[in-house]
Amino acid sequence: MTQVETHNYPVERLTEFCVRVFQYYGVPADEAQQAAHVLALGDLRGIDSHGIARLQSYCSMLSAGRINPKPNITILRETASTATVDGDNGLGLVVGPKANRIAMDKADDVGTGWVAVHGSNHYGISGYYVLEALQREQIGLALTNSTRIVAPLWGAERMLGTNPIAIAFLGCDEPPIVIDMASSAAAFGKLEMAVRKNQPIPDGWAIDIDGISTNNPNGMIDGGAMLPLGSDRERGGHKGYCLGAMIDILCGPLSGANWGPFTHPFTLGHPEPARQVGIGLGHFFGAMRVDAFTDPDEFKRQVDDWIRTFRATKPAPGTNGPLIPGDPERIRSTKGIPLVQAVTDDLREISKQTGIAFD
Repeated sequence: MTQVETHNYPVERLTEFCVRVFQYYGVPADEAQQAAHVLALGDLRGIDSHGIARLQSYCSMLSAGRINPKPNITILRETASTATVDGDNGLGLVVGPKANRIAMDKADDVGTGWVAVHGSNHYGISGYYVLEALQREQIGLALTNSTRIVAPLWGAERMLGTNPIAIAFLGCDEPPIVIDMASSAAAFGKLEMAVRKNQPIPDGWAIDIDGISTNNPNGMIDGGAMLPLGSDRERGGHKGYCLGAMIDILCGPLSGANWGPFTHPFTLGHPEPARQVGIGLGHFFGAMRVDAFTDPDEFKRQVDDWIRTFRATKPAPGTNGPLIPGDPERIRSTKGIPLVQAVTDDLREISKQTGIAFD
C-alpha cells in the first residue's frame, strides 16, 4: 500500500478559510458560517471524505451558477408535525440545517417533527443533523439521496446514490450512540480518498464498466459503479439495496425531489440525467422528543446500560471487542486535521482562484 503524506492544520484555520471562500461566492456571512461548521464537523469526526475535501466541489458548482448562494428557503406544505421545504437550489449545508431545525421545533411543540426537502444539494455528513437533535435531548433522524453512483442488486450500471442514513440516541454518562452510514458498501467519498491516496479499495466495494468486481478505484470511476451494502446476494446485498431504495423514495417522490438515476451530479463534468422527475436533491429529517414516548431519565439510563452491556461482550479473536456505533467517529485530537497532499493542493488552487490566503 502506498504511504501517503499528510499535514495537520488547525480546524479553526480551515473553518475560517471555508467561511471566507463561501462568502467570496456570495453566500451571506451567517450561512457561510453554518456551511463551514458542517464541513468542519466532518473533519473533526474523522469523516475526511465529507469535510474540507469537499470544498472544491461546492466552489465549482457555485462558480458555475449551479448552486444558488442566496436561496429563499420556504415551507410549501405544513401540519403541526410535518412540513415540505423548498431549498431553492441552495447549499445543502444551509438548506439541510434549516429544515432540520424546523423538524426539531415541531418536536418541541407537539412531540415529533418530520420534514421532507426538495431543491437542495449535497448536505455534508448525516451525523451533523442527529447530533444537533441530541443538543435538545431529542432523537434525530436524517436521510438524503445523492448522485447516482450505486448499482442495484444484480445490476451493472449506476442507478442509486450512496443514500446515507443517521440516527442518534443520548445516554446519561456514556457517549451517545451515533449511527451514520451509507446504504452502499462504502461512502463514495472514501473511494475518492482512495484515488487521492493511490490506494486499492476492498473487495465488494465496486465493479468496473463491465460489471466485474474491482479493487482499483479508477476502475469504478471510469464507468463502473459502487455496490450496495453487503455487495452481492450471498453477502446480503439485497438488504443494502432495499435500504437505499427506501431512502431514495422518502427523499425523492415524497419530497418532490429527483430520485434514482435522475439526481443531479455533484461535480461538474459528469453527464446530466436523461430527464427531470423532481427538483434538486432531497432530504428527510425526523425529530422525536423522548418524553413523548417514555420517561427521559429512564430512557437515558437504559441507553447507558445497553452501551455497557455490549462493551462487555466477549471479544472476537484478535480484537478488543465490539465497538459502539459512533466510536470510530469520536472527536479528533486538537493537534489538527490531517490533509493528504491532493486535498491541500485543491485548497491552494481555491486560494489562487479567490485571492483568499490559505498558507
